Amino acid sequence: MKQLTKAEEEVMQLLWKLEKANVAALINELPEPKPAYNTISTIVRILESKGFVGHEKEGKGYLYFPLVKKAEYSNQSINKLIDGYFQGSFKSMVSFFMKKNDLSISELQDILKDINDKENKA
Repeated sequence: MKQLTKAEEEVMQLLWKLEKANVAALINELPEPKPAYNTISTIVRILESKGFVGHEKEGKGYLYFPLVKKAEYSNQSINKLIDGYFQGSFKSMVSFFMKKNDLSISELQDILKDINDKENKA
């Protein structure tokens, strides 16, 4: 799966939230100053060429919708982060966030609970 630019990810986040939208609806969701219509239209077409977005005809325009699930893209992005910065070690990543971001004991306990729950289901 291809990586997205920051602008492409921002548009994808909106499409995941809205599920279907035309370019005007996407622009409406963005903060001020609003980007030009052509800018968002170009980003959507790039996302379509990368296989992330599909479209259907609506009147004279198009409704766009995600073809890639948010969870699927998130999983791939996290794996790339772990591989690129933590030599593929989830433990190293958690340790980094513990030291740098003051991960609390209760948050760690929640993570351990989630891991144990997943192991019990497997």
